[in-house]
Amino acid sequence: MANLGLFSGTKSVNVRFRFPYYTQWGQSLVVSGSEPVLGAWNVKKGLLLSPVHEGDELLWCGTIAVPNGFESEYSYYVVDDNKNVLRSEVGNKRKLLLPQGIEDGILVELHDLWQTGADTLPFRSAFKDVIFCRSFTLNVERPLGVIENKLDNEDSIIVHFKICSPNIEEGTSIYVVGSSTKLGQWKIEGGLKLSYAGESIWHVDCVLPKAHFPIKYPRENAGNFSLETGPTRDLSLESSNAKPGYIVLSDGMVRETSWRGAGVAIPMFSVRSETDLGVGEFLDLKLLVDWAVQSGFHLVQLLPINDTSVHGMWWDSYPYSSLSVFALHPLYLRVQALSGNIPQDIKVEIEKAKEQLDGKDVDYEATLTTKLSIAKKVFAQEKELILNSSSFQEFFSENEDWLKPYAAFCFLRDFFETSDHSQWGCFSYYSKDKLEKLVAKESLHYDVICFHYYIQYHLHLQLSEAADYARKKGVILKGDLPIGVDRNSVDTWVYPNLFRMNTSTGAPPDYFDKNGQNWGFPTYNWEEMSKDNYAWWRGRLAQMAKYFTAYRIDHILGFFRIWELPEHAMTGLVGKFRPSIPLSQEELEREGIWDFDRLSQPYIQQQFLQDKFGVSWSFIASNFLNEYQKNRYEFKEDCNTEKKIASKLKSLSEKSLLENENKIRLDLFELLQNIVLIRDPEDPRKFYPRFNLEDTSSFEDLDEHSKNVLKRLYYDYYFHRQENLWRQNALKTLPVLLNSSDMLACGEDLGLIPSCVHPVMQELGLIGLRIQRMPSEPGLEFGIPSQYSYMTVCAPSCHDCSTLRAWWEEDEERRQRYFKTVVGLDLLPPSRCVPDVAHFIIKQHVDAPSMWGIFPLQDLLALKEKYTTRPATEETINDPTNPKHYWRYRVHVTLESLIEDKELITTIKDLVHGSGRSHPGGETESQVKLDSAVSTEKQPVANGKEKILLVSESHGAPKKDLLAVR
Repeated sequence: MANLGLFSGTKSVNVRFRFPYYTQWGQSLVVSGSEPVLGAWNVKKGLLLSPVHEGDELLWCGTIAVPNGFESEYSYYVVDDNKNVLRSEVGNKRKLLLPQGIEDGILVELHDLWQTGADTLPFRSAFKDVIFCRSFTLNVERPLGVIENKLDNEDSIIVHFKICSPNIEEGTSIYVVGSSTKLGQWKIEGGLKLSYAGESIWHVDCVLPKAHFPIKYPRENAGNFSLETGPTRDLSLESSNAKPGYIVLSDGMVRETSWRGAGVAIPMFSVRSETDLGVGEFLDLKLLVDWAVQSGFHLVQLLPINDTSVHGMWWDSYPYSSLSVFALHPLYLRVQALSGNIPQDIKVEIEKAKEQLDGKDVDYEATLTTKLSIAKKVFAQEKELILNSSSFQEFFSENEDWLKPYAAFCFLRDFFETSDHSQWGCFSYYSKDKLEKLVAKESLHYDVICFHYYIQYHLHLQLSEAADYARKKGVILKGDLPIGVDRNSVDTWVYPNLFRMNTSTGAPPDYFDKNGQNWGFPTYNWEEMSKDNYAWWRGRLAQMAKYFTAYRIDHILGFFRIWELPEHAMTGLVGKFRPSIPLSQEELEREGIWDFDRLSQPYIQQQFLQDKFGVSWSFIASNFLNEYQKNRYEFKEDCNTEKKIASKLKSLSEKSLLENENKIRLDLFELLQNIVLIRDPEDPRKFYPRFNLEDTSSFEDLDEHSKNVLKRLYYDYYFHRQENLWRQNALKTLPVLLNSSDMLACGEDLGLIPSCVHPVMQELGLIGLRIQRMPSEPGLEFGIPSQYSYMTVCAPSCHDCSTLRAWWEEDEERRQRYFKTVVGLDLLPPSRCVPDVAHFIIKQHVDAPSMWGIFPLQDLLALKEKYTTRPATEETINDPTNPKHYWRYRVHVTLESLIEDKELITTIKDLVHGSGRSHPGGETESQVKLDSAVSTEKQPVANGKEKILLVSESHGAPKKDLLAVR
């Protein structure tokens, strides 16, 4: 009991917390809340609970004395022995509201359950404002704190049942039923009907004897009853020694059939319509939403849409390298919608541009140049009208914190002809005083500044129109949150302290690239970001939430740890994780490892040079290397990094002294990477094992003792010692993102996945990603969609890999293994990804237990032969192995044509509806668990080849024919 004498002289009530939770050794539970008696949100001053065993259950209990009428918010925390928080609940704070008229000295016992991230999902805008959006209003029938019953004897208890049900249809009632006569003895008509209390909470109270009751919460609508799914709940009133007078039973969520939906994914630039100018535009999303609704999709997913205009050329087609994390890309502007009074000559120019830019792929430079040229002409005509309008003034006041620096940056970029702000003289360093002078109305270039305001204003209007349209149609618009920003961006100019500018972000070797990836973004200075509670991140998410109701967290692994490379690196192989616990020099010396220069410097012998460069080895050695011992070499000072090597090679190539520059560069890079340990540039006594160190000749030439020690330390570094550190790092940063908006968050968790990642994502309610060809389970070549967990998005492909058609056709042996392993047929599969193959694979995914099945538009087009005439390789969006890939894929059919193609729409709709997934405009069908087993039926031989029908056993009827050859 805590604070018993705090309210001497006033009426007080004892509140007892009773909380089931299984802790690990050294962990305890604390209740902290908004009032001083609960620590005023200081967890160290909160109420420490004590463990109590009741049967097989571990309960944590604690009591406080409070005055009558006491109210407080509160939450539960897992802490260590020093009351340091190890784990927090997710979601809204709980509310403690004592019943009105409660007797003095009575004991009120709170029965709570731990709130996980999954509990918050129905309150995310994707569901609350789109999927479960109600056209009716629920009126509060009885507010919390109002109790209808009174205690009639000492052996009875008033139980206040509380349950949350955010997804409810008009006219629905919720009941609590159980084995007690007062709970209807499992008959709904005899159960207790709950009243609505607001905020999706339903409640009722009744007087019950001290006994044990199993209960459930069924629902009724127009005489139709539906029971809760899952096992019965237990209400135990007989085990409490404290004899409470009131029990507030917070029973979490009403358990319903798991909601499942489907969606389509396509980059904004890839969309094609009859109206666009060479690229998809924000207003095209309205057509895409129409097609999605007809096809049964609840979601449209895009790639990042922020401005990437860093270089002024096609390199800027890379959508993950933001010039500004707040500004939208002018590429997606519909110039025809800028004004209702566009002069005839500009209209003619627009029509001409439509014809010229209507190519197979996006011409990034020509399209952006044309749009900005036309927009400047319209701006010159109506700038006074727009800039003085109340609508623009409202937009400006809401966004000026990022809009002014963005406009100033664009002006300086064009004036100095570079985005490298270190080349801007006195403007290299940002300050608010300099900014105000740059954007002042008196400046000669004020029209240029206002033009950037004007473009962003119209982009905002057009995307807002499309986003509102999607919401009204029941379609979630899902955005993409890039892991990095370009090092020459508005954000690094304005907030240089938030970035480690001498480093580069990437990914270690994985499925996408065996040599790792180097994205070129500076890594984040998380320590500095934490000082204002990650305000920059919170601002990003708040901005996204203006348009999107869901988002994908790009490379979510980066919030646990990031693969950090030196700024002078060009490849992604020789990096280290940040944060991570390095190998100390003392640790290595204890293991008998001492020659640190040998292990951390490139290991280059003359024989290596002769093997790699043949007769040219001496030329390479004389230009790039010094012989510091007999037959042992080191790189010269002017070429001891990858960027220096590339620069010197370019110089030699321009003098016609080299042939096959690319091969020589790669061979020299390989020599530079021939190390075992990476020395920390900030602390020379700390080291990191080089990724895949066993593949190096430097490692191969070591003695057996050193090899064994280094292998053990390698696996400890990459797979063991960091797990707790990475978990703690993610739990500092990811909750800030999740709490910055009410968007639904999905994490791209592909690649080298630490074991702490999936438990943290589950705890926070983050939805993972499953791609069948990249299974997260060890020992599998192909994922099994029927075994995916519910909290996932499943997809047959994504933008970072080949499409379903290209993947099927690019590797004959893999295709045969897939046919045998997944389809279950030891036959020769079709060499082409014919529509039947696409149908089979897509059906696997749409039938999966995953919350979402999201399908690239290219994979859906493979369902119809008509759309497979284009070479499959041309439909790939990105090649992760090429850092200068041109992102320019355009769908080869217009949205208008797809909307008219009722056959394809019917095929897709039948797949969605048949899977039991929810779809716009229809009732959510009950989820049927589908068996993934496949049976075969022989059919008459056609042209000497037996035809095989794939039959889904759960439906018992063949779907489409899939030709295979015996």
